[in-house]
Amino acid sequence: MKDSFPINTLSAATGRFVPKPAMRIGLLGGTFDPIHQGHLALAEAALKQLKLDRFYFIPTYQHPLEKKDAQASASDRLEMIKLAIQNQPKLAVSNFEVKREGVSYTVDTIKEFRKQFPKPNGLFFITGGDWGKNLDQWKEIDTIFSLAHFVVASRPGFDLNNLPQSVEVLDFVPLNVSSTQLRRDIKEGKIPERFLSSDVIAYIKKQQLYRA
Repeated sequence: MKDSFPINTLSAATGRFVPKPAMRIGLLGGTFDPIHQGHLALAEAALKQLKLDRFYFIPTYQHPLEKKDAQASASDRLEMIKLAIQNQPKLAVSNFEVKREGVSYTVDTIKEFRKQFPKPNGLFFITGGDWGKNLDQWKEIDTIFSLAHFVVASRPGFDLNNLPQSVEVLDFVPLNVSSTQLRRDIKEGKIPERFLSSDVIAYIKKQQLYRA
């Protein structure tokens, strides 16, 4: 799913194109296997603190820094995200990485979003503190910095001193939840209603996900 926002709009009164105010777009990649309340809480914090106009969840097809593949299919993970955000107009999902397939490199995704949202629109790429420690492993990290604001969501005990000065920090206390634990609970027959939306739970049951 790709949303497009025209940079200019046509004025009915004058017939001329009127520049549209620059938008602030948040980007969050991940497997979202499944998407949970921790992801949504991060999106809410980013929307508020960074004053974003739109926040995109970008499910990966294959993460370059994670050895294990997602357990749910790409189509299932996309559908769960749609269900989780369906009543929140500032949240969206992009199928760019899933549609492209192969290893999902952040730099390629940001280049695509920069095409959709050329400057002066602002891109804010958001990642968790753990990934922020491994910037030397990222492909073309300097290009990423040149195309988007790089934002790290801090967590208790996270050392900010080793981050490049250009990195912005999001003040965020993560929920004590992980997709890994949720999959384990579902496999054991537990229903983690506290951390999953009712629509996502219904979808997981219908598709019999994470049972094996």
